[in-house]
Amino acid sequence: MDAKPVTLDPAIVDRFVAIVGKRHALTVPQDIAPHVEEPRGLFAGVTPLVLKPGSTEEVSRILKLATETGTPIVPQGGNTGLVGGQMPDATGREVVLSLSRLNRIREIDLSSNTAVVEAGVVLQTLQEAASANDRLFPLSLGSQGSCQIGGNLSSNAGGIGALAYGTARDLCLGLEVVLPTGEVLDDLRRLKKDNTGYDLKNLFVGAEGTLGVITAAVVKLYPKPKGRELAWAGVASPVAALALFETANDKAGSALTMFELMERTPLDFVLKHIPGVQPPLSGEHPWYVMLEISSGRSVEDAQALMEEVLTQGLEAGHVADAVIAQNEAQALALRHLREAMSEAQRPEGGSIKHDISVPVAAIPEFIVRAGEAVQEVLPGSRVVCFGHMGDGNLHYNVSQPVGMDRAEYLAHYRAMNDAVHAVVRELHGSFSAEHGIGRMKRDELIATQSAVATDLMRRVKKAFDPAGIMNPGKVI
Repeated sequence: MDAKPVTLDPAIVDRFVAIVGKRHALTVPQDIAPHVEEPRGLFAGVTPLVLKPGSTEEVSRILKLATETGTPIVPQGGNTGLVGGQMPDATGREVVLSLSRLNRIREIDLSSNTAVVEAGVVLQTLQEAASANDRLFPLSLGSQGSCQIGGNLSSNAGGIGALAYGTARDLCLGLEVVLPTGEVLDDLRRLKKDNTGYDLKNLFVGAEGTLGVITAAVVKLYPKPKGRELAWAGVASPVAALALFETANDKAGSALTMFELMERTPLDFVLKHIPGVQPPLSGEHPWYVMLEISSGRSVEDAQALMEEVLTQGLEAGHVADAVIAQNEAQALALRHLREAMSEAQRPEGGSIKHDISVPVAAIPEFIVRAGEAVQEVLPGSRVVCFGHMGDGNLHYNVSQPVGMDRAEYLAHYRAMNDAVHAVVRELHGSFSAEHGIGRMKRDELIATQSAVATDLMRRVKKAFDPAGIMNPGKVI
């Protein structure tokens, strides 16, 4: 029998509620429910209290009280994380701290191409605000309509723009962070050059709320491209896709802002399960590439570069067929095919996920070897491979064999992970490219990284959070 969840001392709950006010403290189960349910349904959580502070000062008071009372705090953004980092455990003693009310864009500075934003700002809201000022915020994720900047930074989110612009870490110049003691680190500097000691902000980016709570950030903006061209190409294999990538990289350089690789299977799932979509090309191909070229000079420059890349690819035999979006509506439709691939897997039953990265040149070898490893674990499993080939990151998911019981299939989760991740390690890659560690990958991180690295991480954790209240059980 499962242990009964612990009940927080009502007097302590009242003290927390008093900080944000009853209106912004959730205690009723149906109000709490959205905060203890995550996208994949893998991590059940229990909490007696969800706090929604409206200021950095309120976050400070919450963490100070948490340290005083030994109350664990679980920071939560848009609750789109895929590894359980934003979920409370099942004990009922952890309090969820929602940053959704810290949602102001404090400033957009066009001279320095920066924005100062609070942690609860939705990614799409920042993208739209940047666009309204003729700027680009290039972080682009499938969950951008609900994920929040604080969570993006805490998980060091990647996405389809990482090839040209880097991950969330690369887009961050400064942070405002509340420490477990309630102290506030105000490091909202917008400097591109700053060598004054340790780079403290990068201890918090990617830390998944285990060291402190990000409440605001200075992020980079870029001039909006004058021209953007998006194309889909059908290719015979990952080897052909790699050759096309090398051509695109050589011809376009930094103007190559996206290069996505997709197997036929995930596209078939999209065409089968997502209403209103159309095939990108007239014929079928084993693999596809979606690439984007952006020019700071003109539409014509972007068009010329794209045509040169695809023409060379066709002439070399690396591309079998291709289409270039003729307008924004077509570009959005082609993007939607790629972005819907995660959703389209669900109707196909159980799916075992892998968020891996390997050196770009090793992607074809990884795909072959991982495919063999998958079939050894469970013959008939269906590989659903798609992702950001340009930066070496693939979402290598495996759907259950047709007709197999879902629960029976998911019982192979650990064995499948072990087999795929063994290939990743042999190719000097990472088993967590952009989704983070959270609860899902914590034990594997400790088991596979060096003892020195693990010890250093534990020392950092102890130095910042000696009371152990910050998102316990996550990462380390």
